Amino acid sequence: MKKNLVFSVVLLLAGCVHGFAQKEKIVIETQNAAIVFSVKGDGKLYQTYFGEKLMGADAYAQLSEEGKESYIPAGTNNLFEPAIRMVHADGNPSLELKYESSKTDKQGDVSHTSIVLKDNKYPVTVVLHFESYFKENTFKEWTEITQNEKKEVQLTRYASSMLHFSANDYWLTQFHGDWAAEMRIQESKLTNGIKTIDTKLGTRADMYATPTFFLALNKQSDETSGEVIAGTLAWTGNFQFTFDVDEKNDLRVISGINPFASEYSLKSGEVFTTPAFIFTYSHNGKGEASRSLHAWARNYGVLDGNGSRLTLLNNWESTQFDFDEKKLSGLFADTKKLGVDMFLLDDGWFANKYPRNDDHAGLGDWQENKAKLPNGLGHLVKDAESKGVKFGIWIEPEMVNPKSELYEKHPDWILKLPNRDEDYFRNQLVLDLTNPVVKEFVYNMVDDMMTKNPGIAYIKWDCNRMMTNTYSPYLKNKQSHVYIEYVRSLYSILERLRQKYPTLPIMLCSGGGGRTDYGALKYFTEFWPSDNTNAVDRVFIQWGYSYFFPANTIANHITSWGKQSLKYRTDVAMMGRLGYDIDVEKMSPDEFTFSQDAVKNYKRLSDVIWHGNLYKLVSPYDESRAVLMFSNDAKTKAVVFAYNLNFLYGKRWEAVKLQGLDPAKKYTIKETNLYPGHNSSVPENGKTFTGDYLMKVGINPSSDRELTSTVIEITEAP
Repeated sequence: MKKNLVFSVVLLLAGCVHGFAQKEKIVIETQNAAIVFSVKGDGKLYQTYFGEKLMGADAYAQLSEEGKESYIPAGTNNLFEPAIRMVHADGNPSLELKYESSKTDKQGDVSHTSIVLKDNKYPVTVVLHFESYFKENTFKEWTEITQNEKKEVQLTRYASSMLHFSANDYWLTQFHGDWAAEMRIQESKLTNGIKTIDTKLGTRADMYATPTFFLALNKQSDETSGEVIAGTLAWTGNFQFTFDVDEKNDLRVISGINPFASEYSLKSGEVFTTPAFIFTYSHNGKGEASRSLHAWARNYGVLDGNGSRLTLLNNWESTQFDFDEKKLSGLFADTKKLGVDMFLLDDGWFANKYPRNDDHAGLGDWQENKAKLPNGLGHLVKDAESKGVKFGIWIEPEMVNPKSELYEKHPDWILKLPNRDEDYFRNQLVLDLTNPVVKEFVYNMVDDMMTKNPGIAYIKWDCNRMMTNTYSPYLKNKQSHVYIEYVRSLYSILERLRQKYPTLPIMLCSGGGGRTDYGALKYFTEFWPSDNTNAVDRVFIQWGYSYFFPANTIANHITSWGKQSLKYRTDVAMMGRLGYDIDVEKMSPDEFTFSQDAVKNYKRLSDVIWHGNLYKLVSPYDESRAVLMFSNDAKTKAVVFAYNLNFLYGKRWEAVKLQGLDPAKKYTIKETNLYPGHNSSVPENGKTFTGDYLMKVGINPSSDRELTSTVIEITEAP
């Protein structure tokens, strides 16, 4: 007994030397999950638990002290992937981080915990930040790195997060693709070694891989079962997820900016802040994880996440670059007759010396094209308003065509290599936003347009190429800062614009799904998930995005792509923010009547779609159909979407069990969005059932014909 007492005192004293209390535990909780860190005798911080929330504070004291170092540095005795690597001014390439202090502040249901780690040989501080969103069951983690040496140090790794897991097996679900083939789902078992998902594209960074993943522990998860982590990085640039399974089958997951070609020279006293890694834990499958992220996004992650969205008509398919004021005025009238809120003028409205009549010229010269628009944007805004609709506009302010006045005047404003030929993609180049003068030009371009035309109600902000032959004339000998400083400069521009125009709806677009992240979405109301609007392809694309982003952020347009019926294309677009990009004049009378009614139906149902809880009932990856539903929090209203894909004749379906209803309530089933002259094929149409019946027995929402679709309105019966 005396020996044990002496041993404890020695440990406690050793702990005091390093500024920590022996066996101190830091518990970070949400409603359903918890992360626990412990400070052990060596003075380091260890992750000792991440999983389902435990009942009672005493339970955490009983947790094993075994764990993994929370934020492992390179250079000492670490044998696997590190979270941070620094080369000091004297050339020493190591860090050893010891616990210094921690504190937790709480505002409402959001808690912020900061944990300070310090090197005991060099003046380096690393602060791990965690925000926990109690009701939304979501965590946000980021890191601040500071050094106070006399000279610069080199940061060559700087993760936002390092999480540790110990399970029998690990199953990774990743989302990848290409232009027009975004968000393809691939699931694979992690084995010993390193799996990396990353991008090196700079701008339009998500074109091949999206910064999102699911990680299932012990066994594969599905929508309603399994232990799963969903994660995404809030960064509009190069990202990297590393999954490192060691010889003991333990896994470390490292998330952050891709350090490729991005060694960062950190000045004395400078704070390097990493982007946030946003993640949630569920022991009830992917569906629960998705609903947690959706709730977090609407409340905290997206501009006006709980607000409404504008329906619109875009001119691109009906005119492309060929339009004038008279033609646009006719489209304003079509917009009003269709019943949508706004007309969106797409590419081709600007530039005079090198007019924007195709994508080879004019980009960067943001004055109205006098031949097409002699009376300017202000005239268009007033004309649209006189017809009872709002006016929105397309811009691509980060880019330039070599055939432009901007390029002629400022060739040094471009990201391009010296002593190399220029490399074009879509006939354009990227402006060097790291240059403060260029950054000011981009801000002023948008601000001047809005100042002169305050009636503009919406902006589509595009970014149609990635970085190649990347070199900043402004940064000179700091070329490894380009990828990071570009994103920081973009955020700086957006921050200024949001201070002046806090409520202006803006779509985040990047040649389709090239920018789909919460780093940018705090400045935007929605994003354009893909240039591919073929409805069958869109079922898969929208299915993938809807795991991580709520419906009111996913912009879906009805176009002429694909050979599906107008009803099918409309029903698919209704599962997000609805818009049209179609030549209305070519619609038949029945098609136009159907579309008018569809807009009315959508506006009636939009609240539950935008703000409801999403339940994925049948995956298009499992069957030749997709079935999903949205249910409001009060469980008084729900909407079911069913989309048949391609299959052989004579297909028969099992009934689909619904979710998200109150078993004790009664609900009336009604098929809506029917095409003129067509009757419902849903056997349960017009009937009333208990929520218990609908969730245990189900309904039959799908017909026996391919490429057909159904929208079912479910309403609590009086």
